[in-house]
Amino acid sequence: MLDRSFGNIKILEKSLNAAWLRNEAISNNIANVNTPGYKREKVEFESILKDSLMHLGIEGKLTHEKHIPLGNLGIDHIGPVIQKDFTSKYRRDGNNVNIDVEMANLAKNTIRYNMMAQRISGKFNKLKQIMKDGR
Repeated sequence: MLDRSFGNIKILEKSLNAAWLRNEAISNNIANVNTPGYKREKVEFESILKDSLMHLGIEGKLTHEKHIPLGNLGIDHIGPVIQKDFTSKYRRDGNNVNIDVEMANLAKNTIRYNMMAQRISGKFNKLKQIMKDGR
């Protein structure tokens, strides 16, 4: 029963880690706004998570690192990926960081992080209340 009620805590944990990494990438972009040739970094996680959740099914267990994965590896094996953005328009100096876009992304990511932290806190408070009332 607890798996069904609190199973998405692992997903929220992975999402928090991705938001933290995204915050670092955005901060690096802002710090390098005037660095010639710098290419902005972006963090991909939501699409990876969506693909992983859409392909739920048989989950293979790897017992050796050289084994071939079978089916879905589960939530434990997914994580955020940092990518350089080579597709955005460049300025004359080769930099593609737009400070206005980065500040908006930072605000959006901060809101997302705080929301997920509150959700996890609420889940743990609910679990604590269940344990306290179940004496």
